[in-house]
Amino acid sequence: MSSLADLQKIIDESNNIVFFGGAGVSTESGIPDFRSVDGLYNQKYDYPPEEILSHRFFVNNCKEFYRYYKDKMLALDVKPNKAHKILAELEKKGKLKAIVTQNIDGLHQAAGSKNVYELHGSVHRNYCTNCHKFFDAHYIKNSSSIPVCDECGYVIKPQVVLYEEGLDDNTVTGAIKAISDADVLIVAGTSLTVYPAAGMLRYYKGDKLILINRDKTPMDSLANMIFHENVGELLGQLEI
Repeated sequence: MSSLADLQKIIDESNNIVFFGGAGVSTESGIPDFRSVDGLYNQKYDYPPEEILSHRFFVNNCKEFYRYYKDKMLALDVKPNKAHKILAELEKKGKLKAIVTQNIDGLHQAAGSKNVYELHGSVHRNYCTNCHKFFDAHYIKNSSSIPVCDECGYVIKPQVVLYEEGLDDNTVTGAIKAISDADVLIVAGTSLTVYPAAGMLRYYKGDKLILINRDKTPMDSLANMIFHENVGELLGQLEI
């Protein structure tokens, strides 16, 4: 059975930790995930979330896309939780080398983390589809319907990876290198069923794979340590 003392020892002895996180890292901040019982996939809308959050839907039904997106994806008042803060502290102390996240909420950076690979982009980066002018998330949230550029009038698109879109090559390359070079890989708050992101774990070459997830995952048999707990609650017990 994995113990907090064993996890503490591994962290104390390593200066090359990489953290790979999913939606479960942010649920303790009040952001719902997509696949849990209370997640967005189990709520009722005019269209399924997979359809709304697709490139085709954004192009063909932009008004409805933004109605859902602004209501359900822009949680701009939430704050970093224990997990985000502890990871930022580990980075500050030189122990954590990188965070690879599937989340788009920007909470790792809000907590102070610097080296963050956002596989699915960020709600905080939005660009005009014509002139590429940058707009922050509050501009999107406060727009009346479809947000448009105040310079040229074209539609603004969030820099988030929608269904039917590929991941950013530079982000993927950096994330894979960080995982490949890591001595310790902590994987937390993710079902490990979303690809290609989940497939990045195969690049880890070490023998300290730690999984922190409320439920079982397809990778449990490969892990050296497993904790079926909330991420922030567990990491909050560590002495950093």
